[in-house]
Amino acid sequence: MTKIMIVDDDTQVTTLLGKLLTMEGYQITAVNDSSKAHETALSVKPDLFLLDLMMPDPDGFKLCRMLRADPNFLFTPIIIVTALDDNDSRVVAFGAGANDFITKPFHASDLVEAIRKFIV
Repeated sequence: MTKIMIVDDDTQVTTLLGKLLTMEGYQITAVNDSSKAHETALSVKPDLFLLDLMMPDPDGFKLCRMLRADPNFLFTPIIIVTALDDNDSRVVAFGAGANDFITKPFHASDLVEAIRKFIV
């Protein structure tokens, strides 16, 4: 079963995404404290990450860089799911190593389609 790790400081978001993706057949790990995300990822070894950008330290940009710096996650897809919709945030996120960028609010089908692009 494909493992997806959701990192967002908003528990409502992680709960909603968790339910949606569980119904799609994915195994979900939700982390609401970004400072614990890397440690959790090392034990879970997810196949894909969904990261928010606007979180307490580390924010999503920094967390994305941290994950990319770890050889365990060098090639693990990272999809940014955020309310930030400005071009600068997109550029910085892709520069940090993100593979895709989805702006909230979004259609559930768009998120599932984005995930399927990276999970074979």
